[in-house]
Amino acid sequence: MPVLSRAVTGIILKLLSTMAFTCMSTLVRVAGQDVSVGEVVFCRSFFALIPLFIMLAWRHEIMDAFRYTSFASHMKRGVIGATGMFSGFVGLTMLPLADSTAISYAAPLMVVPLAYFLLGEQVRIYRWSAVAIGFVGVVVILWPHLDITAFAGRDRQSTGALFALGGAVCAAFATIQVRKLVNVETTASIVFTFMALCAVLALITWPLGKVVPFIGQWVMPTPWQGFVLVMVGVFGGLGQIFLTISYRYADTSLIAPFEYFSMIWAITMGYFVFADLPSRYVLAGGAIVVASGIFVIWREQQLGLERARQRKVSTPQG
Repeated sequence: MPVLSRAVTGIILKLLSTMAFTCMSTLVRVAGQDVSVGEVVFCRSFFALIPLFIMLAWRHEIMDAFRYTSFASHMKRGVIGATGMFSGFVGLTMLPLADSTAISYAAPLMVVPLAYFLLGEQVRIYRWSAVAIGFVGVVVILWPHLDITAFAGRDRQSTGALFALGGAVCAAFATIQVRKLVNVETTASIVFTFMALCAVLALITWPLGKVVPFIGQWVMPTPWQGFVLVMVGVFGGLGQIFLTISYRYADTSLIAPFEYFSMIWAITMGYFVFADLPSRYVLAGGAIVVASGIFVIWREQQLGLERARQRKVSTPQG
């Protein structure tokens, strides 16, 4: 396949992944009005295994899903990721879709300082500056929700913003953990174990729903609710598959910026499904965060090219 065709295919797959994840988020918000968040997390994780195993069977990698080098590392990633998924889903049920999507963009910015402190990666002034500006954008997005009464649960959207931000923090830590895992584990085992652990950990919320208000009690879903819950998992699984395959066709630096198309889908779905319109704070802050994120991605690409040139120069030829 020509290089240009492969790049276009990778971009299309990346866009499909953002659409699938936005559909999942929309259904999470729909289901979360009547079903406990823990139940939604369980269905998101459990039913995502269906498309995952279809993909693994197609690629003859089913057995790779059960091969581990360090199960403890998988557990750490699973706990962090499950906490982030739960927090993000609580935010989705309390916030407009565009707001929760914009707040989630803080995660890639947080990865930069975490990689510096936890992985020892070198971070230069360009990326530090972009991250600082990006966090200004996050503050702009959160500005209408910076209400002390949120801690008392009196303001639903302020509480949702706190949970969404907590989800972004967990997502950043989970990314760092995945960076460690990819060096010793297969992609199939990383994805499968995460989904399976999230499903198991979500079951813990079943008895907790009676004593923790924001968790909510599990209920027997109606046929319609059951369909929505199954599709939450299916769309989540499809999004993961499209995302994984997209990196087989194009470089990360090329397709990563297309992640921000999810804001377009979120605004569109939010308007047509929930009659929501993003506030000026979300639009302004989101634009700042997106611009900062794209700069970080561009800078990563430049550093990658520089490292490749250095390796080429330092490697003896012939």
